[in-house]
Amino acid sequence: MLSAAATGTPRAPLDAADLLAPWRDAPSILLAVSGGPDSVALMLLSARWRDAGGAPPVAVACVDHGLRPDSADEARQVVDWARRLRFEATILRWEGAKPAAGVQEKAREARYRLLAAEAARRGGAMVMTAHHADDQAETVLMRLARGSGVAGLAGMAARATLCGAPLARPLLDIRKDALIDLCRAASHPFFVDPGNADPRFARARLRGLAATLAAEGLDADALLRLARRAARADAALAALAARDLPLRRLDDRASLDLAALAAAPQELRLRALAAAIADCTEADAAPLSLERLEALERRLDAALAAGAPFAATLGGATLRTARGALLVRREPPRRSRAASISRSPIDAPSLGKGGRGT
Repeated sequence: MLSAAATGTPRAPLDAADLLAPWRDAPSILLAVSGGPDSVALMLLSARWRDAGGAPPVAVACVDHGLRPDSADEARQVVDWARRLRFEATILRWEGAKPAAGVQEKAREARYRLLAAEAARRGGAMVMTAHHADDQAETVLMRLARGSGVAGLAGMAARATLCGAPLARPLLDIRKDALIDLCRAASHPFFVDPGNADPRFARARLRGLAATLAAEGLDADALLRLARRAARADAALAALAARDLPLRRLDDRASLDLAALAAAPQELRLRALAAAIADCTEADAAPLSLERLEALERRLDAALAAGAPFAATLGGATLRTARGALLVRREPPRRSRAASISRSPIDAPSLGKGGRGT
């Protein structure tokens, strides 16, 4: 659905140079533009950044998921808008049969896989998305409802990894209203996705509860404060785990000291185990499920307490105790799962690679 952007003045004008300067050293940037007000605003800001000088090469990619009859027309319109702003632009299509269930999650995975592949084709471009503060608040709320840990409650990271490609989210501190205002001030149209209000989807249902939650104090500002505080705690815990449980590399495997593991708090053990598994597996392996990681840690703790040997597999890695150490290595090829789109959900509740998780 196309929204004609009415003219107006943004309540808080956004400075493109201030927002995007942290990414000026990227070799090149691939903007993910869906045509909604958020990504259109990011495209407008990127054009201003380029025109002011100092920006790396910027191109635009629009993913056509093929889920709605007008999606192809919308993708072509996005490419036209991008080219009018003097950006090189391309359409990436999600081909093949679409799932009957979990379509939003699968579409998101397909989108990120396609963007990462296009970034790689461009020689290692940084993918840049228009996730904003309202998205961040919704993400924290969803993870809170799912029982996420400290890392997950920190929300999305401004810098992460997307299926092996670098990912940037420069708008995480910007509210959606400010991005809509920017589009309107520029008299630039944008699309409104009807799926954003579809109660079949969890995010839409949570948006429907926003007023009720805000009345109880759980508004977007409160959720963003929670994310900042969780991020602060997450960074401190990560530093402690790296200091107290350092990972040693031994040829094709990683090693953790068993005595140090046994003496460490559970949270640090979990982080050390996740880091060891991530170090030994593929860069785009699926994030680890916190529940499965906790189950493995409990088994290891019981083995250590009993003085018994320990062996397990998790996340494409094998773990076993030997000579006072926990040895972690990648599973042999015959046992490892083939890399696929389903192994690379971005920002899934996890303690794996590619940004914060549960």
